[in-house]
Amino acid sequence: MGNKTSGARILGVRTFGDEVLAALAPLGLAAAAGTALVVDLDPDGLAYPGQRSLAEAVAEGPRRTELRPEREGVAYLRNGGADVDAAVEMITVLGENWPAIVLRLAATEVPFPVVPVRPLWPGFLAPQGGRPAVWQAVPGGGSPPGPGPVLPAPGRFTIASLLGGRRPPRSRWIRAWIDVWGLPWR
Repeated sequence: MGNKTSGARILGVRTFGDEVLAALAPLGLAAAAGTALVVDLDPDGLAYPGQRSLAEAVAEGPRRTELRPEREGVAYLRNGGADVDAAVEMITVLGENWPAIVLRLAATEVPFPVVPVRPLWPGFLAPQGGRPAVWQAVPGGGSPPGPGPVLPAPGRFTIASLLGGRRPPRSRWIRAWIDVWGLPWR
């Protein structure tokens, strides 16, 4: 299980080699948790929706509506140029009331467990090494070179739903993320 901060499970997601997967993977992990907050720490990634940014929440302090979930599902704090060190303090505060927090990461180091996500590209693009990761199956791709769950390819409806801010019903791809919460990430 991820880092415990007064009941919250906090996991970072770092994706390699695929910008679309970098946007989808944190959403899939968050949707698998049921109710979760996605905090964007990738200043160069595709922008998530949201009324306020993490940078605004850090500068002005969190609003009551950001401190705890008001409904089931996934909520977002988009990046907005947030300083990572200040964001870590904010994440710790948010973790006091959220059941799960998913951090979308770039190369930034954070004091929370990080889940590496790697697409299983074919041929010379195939991932190397035996480190644990979440492996994303792709058409024509190979076998994982290390331990960790292999996710089925997400369907078009799942992708469109997640990018549209909705949780798709009965998604095999999201169900495959559930086990990720229970694995010992570093």
